Amino acid sequence: MEPNRLHIVELLRDGPLTVGEIATRLGLQQPQVSKHLKVLSEADIVEVQPQANRRIYQLRREPFQELESWLYSFRRLWEERFDRLDDYLLDLQATDQPASNRIEDNNV
Repeated sequence: MEPNRLHIVELLRDGPLTVGEIATRLGLQQPQVSKHLKVLSEADIVEVQPQANRRIYQLRREPFQELESWLYSFRRLWEERFDRLDDYLLDLQATDQPASNRIEDNNV
């Protein structure tokens, strides 16, 4: 993702903002921010609510919920793999335990 768009998403994470507020916080010109917001809006990441002569932008929840669900499937997969690795390492440790005890006993 383009860095300025990522910064806009991060700003909007804390709540709705106007174009002017975003521009001020990022140190960008309003036309630049509007261009980025248009792209984010077309991607259904943000939504706009007109209020008088201002436009208030906020994040849409749905795309982030979909992303979270998608990531959860990978998280579950990796947790299962790490659990199997943990079991394997515990088995190895249990198998090696008597040998290491014998070595320690010989050194006493």
